[in-house]
Amino acid sequence: MPNDSLVIIPTYNEKENVEAIINAVLDLDAHDFDVLIIDDNSPDGTAAIVKRMMEQRPDRIHLVEREGKLGLGTAYIAGFRWALERHYQYVTEMDADFSHNPKDLVALHRACASEGADVAVGSRYITGINVVNWPLGRVLMSYGASIYVRLVTGMKVKDSTAGFVCYRRQVLESIDFDLVKFKGYAFQIEMKFTAHRMGFKIKEVPIVFVNRVLGTSKMSGGIFSEALLGVIKLRWSSIFNKKKYTRRTPARQAAE
Repeated sequence: MPNDSLVIIPTYNEKENVEAIINAVLDLDAHDFDVLIIDDNSPDGTAAIVKRMMEQRPDRIHLVEREGKLGLGTAYIAGFRWALERHYQYVTEMDADFSHNPKDLVALHRACASEGADVAVGSRYITGINVVNWPLGRVLMSYGASIYVRLVTGMKVKDSTAGFVCYRRQVLESIDFDLVKFKGYAFQIEMKFTAHRMGFKIKEVPIVFVNRVLGTSKMSGGIFSEALLGVIKLRWSSIFNKKKYTRRTPARQAAE
């Protein structure tokens, strides 16, 4: 019987991490997860490592190669579309650099599969500030951004910028990806806000976030600025763009 759960991991120059993160996911005993790598033409040979691993586990490891750096949001949307074309019922976003502990995948899946959540967020801030090895300035910026998002949107999620998220299939089927506007940091906020406005139940699951040890961070000031301005645009669009926040049904999809 095929696995019902897929983990999507975007990569760009992650040769130091990609083999280890794939093995860590596949080696989990509590639940079986397949892995989909979305690689943006990494010049360091990340995709070649994945292809070598696929020869050994073609049923569990999958790869989508893109022509260049097209943005985090578009990488995840490509992964969501790939998952929806197949049998997966639970789809999780996750970083390649071990900032997200693969063992926490089990708790996120459980929140959606048996605890009533439609969206499970691996939250750094639901039980305080659980971040390891980040500079104080970045912690304050991230935590402050989450407070700002709650104030502007009214969404009660304490870690709205989190990138460790499990979605039930129904949520992804309901969202029109063509209407998702943001590609960077703000993408994570937009997806949660869209699910929230559609009435899906969002549950935060406490995690400890550990700053990457190997490889180079892709975070930049520009990405963070997009998120701050993007929140205002999201709040504005929620008032005037009702179509974006109306769940897609088979009838609506056929009419589009």
